[in-house]
Amino acid sequence: MRDHPHSGKPHPDVWTGRATNRVQWLLALVGAACMALGIELAVESPWTEGIAPLAMAVVGCIAAGLLVLFGTLAFVHVALKVDQECLEVRCGHIGVPRRRIPLSEVVGADFVPLVTPRHWGGWGYRWRPEKGTAVVVRRGEGLVLRLWDGHTFTITVDDAEAAVTVIRDRLRTRTPGPAH
Repeated sequence: MRDHPHSGKPHPDVWTGRATNRVQWLLALVGAACMALGIELAVESPWTEGIAPLAMAVVGCIAAGLLVLFGTLAFVHVALKVDQECLEVRCGHIGVPRRRIPLSEVVGADFVPLVTPRHWGGWGYRWRPEKGTAVVVRRGEGLVLRLWDGHTFTITVDDAEAAVTVIRDRLRTRTPGPAH
């Protein structure tokens, strides 16, 4: 990061962070293998019991493979962007699911040294009534946003402590109160 001693700005205009889970790639390979098995069954099946069991096996393998493949690829990584107006979270390679939270809706931000998928019931975009909403792509540090409506939003991201510092700095320059 470059120092800007003459500009008086301690942080860049746009802070970006990211977290990646390489284990998810193994699950994506399992999904691809299920799809390959379904295609293999469809092309070279010696089944003599009829078309219905074969069609169910082929469709089942391909459907399971697609669900696992796209479900894991959507949460292989998370990208966080904080600018002057909002915080944006994008998941996976195509950026979906995505959540944009205006800073006017944020009360505060806290650093959490350890967020685990076990705390949230697995990887992905999670909601638990007693804890709030989270995007968990790996075990490790994260940040918790406290929102004006009383909810929280947790994100696992590398260098979460820097993100919290940037968010707190931006909140100090804003007028308190929810946006209307």
